[in-house]
Amino acid sequence: MATNLNIDPHLIEGAKAAGGFRTKKEAVEAALREFLRHRACYQALDSFGTFEFDRRYDYKKARAAR
Repeated sequence: MATNLNIDPHLIEGAKAAGGFRTKKEAVEAALREFLRHRACYQALDSFGTFEFDRRYDYKKARAAR
């Protein structure tokens, strides 16, 4: 899919240099992948403390049943 973006040339060149990318496309795609991974981590962190656990669950007994 062709997309035209007006991105600051200094940002593109900095990303290419920092990541060792040869092309703008490689740099932008890597940046987008990293952004998505970063957001996924935040979503996982946001879920901490929202789960209720059964205090009666005996993990040792469950392991022994294997």
